[in-house]
Amino acid sequence: MRFRHPDGSTVHLSYCTNVHPAETLDGVLAQLRDHCEPVRRRLGRDRLGIGLWLARGAARTLAADPAALRGLRAELDRRGLEVVTLNGFPYEGFGAEEVKYRVYKPDWADPERLSHTVDLARLLAALLPDDVTEGSVSTLPLAWRTAYDTAAARAAHTALTVLAERLEALEELTGKTVRIALEPEPGCTVETTADAIRPLTGVGSDRIGICVDTCHLATSFEDPATAFDALDAARVTIPKAQLSAALHAQSPHLPEVRAALGAFAEPRFLHQTRTLTPDGLLGTDDLDEALGGDALPDTAPWRAHFHVPLHAPPAPPLTSTLPVLQDALARLVGGPAPRTRHLEVETYTWQALPPELRPRSRGRLADGIAAELTLARDLLVDLGLKELP
Repeated sequence: MRFRHPDGSTVHLSYCTNVHPAETLDGVLAQLRDHCEPVRRRLGRDRLGIGLWLARGAARTLAADPAALRGLRAELDRRGLEVVTLNGFPYEGFGAEEVKYRVYKPDWADPERLSHTVDLARLLAALLPDDVTEGSVSTLPLAWRTAYDTAAARAAHTALTVLAERLEALEELTGKTVRIALEPEPGCTVETTADAIRPLTGVGSDRIGICVDTCHLATSFEDPATAFDALDAARVTIPKAQLSAALHAQSPHLPEVRAALGAFAEPRFLHQTRTLTPDGLLGTDDLDEALGGDALPDTAPWRAHFHVPLHAPPAPPLTSTLPVLQDALARLVGGPAPRTRHLEVETYTWQALPPELRPRSRGRLADGIAAELTLARDLLVDLGLKELP
């Protein structure tokens, strides 16, 4: 979906396909047929943007076979779909029964992360619509924190420097600009937007910036105004933003609140949980850790990294951080010029919701994704953007 900003530039809205992950090219093509095109039809659109997730296996196939890449481009066109952004954070196995810490490997100290990301940038340059010259790829925020030492930091810095050079060469070759965006996430080396400033200094910040995920922003209790002002001051760009909402518990000391939270503690994904205290931000790596004892004080609200559907917050006594998303979105695209032109709805946890809330069919899932995109569209229109055909 495209929107005209009051300054005349085009803002793109898409949804991320990691909600129905596939590891192979055949699986990606099936996604387009079974999920993405039905969402587009529900929205009554001739064209729909998707934030494509290409697992390593699918990316390798496309990188090695120009005919396969042309075929994917043709299939996107045939189904009324377009791609201006890729989700390069998960490497593989995102559809596994247990993802948890695996999603953070390989990290940016491993040469394979650089190789994979360069492949994604090259593929995106070929997939961009003819009238679009700029693409974005979101990626791992360096590494999970526990295995990240000085040597790893040096290796990651070198990798990002090399990446910036290869992105520049790609632009010279293709005329397409692809920017990479580190995605701050709780528990990672880069957990907050502030954490991103130092690692990005001196590595080609015009080509490598950050992806603001509004669920992660809210989980870490970051204030959007403070966060974005600091990024502006440090000249760190925002190539992409992911529109998502976290799980919010206002009164975690109450038994009924803890019981409601327990329904969201599930075995597939990590749900890092945070609370803001007078001594600072405290947290656990997963929701069940927070619920299992006294790991977190319960005298202040808790937020958990669980991407809840934008249009359907959980029932009381829980809620979502949709107000943080709305605040962030207003500051991202509601000003005289957009801070980013790539927006992506990323609710990948539909099948991790409590059983009674999960969509029971492809059709129900498509209904839900279309409803999220409708909400995001309405927010953009309310901010003065004009929806384009």
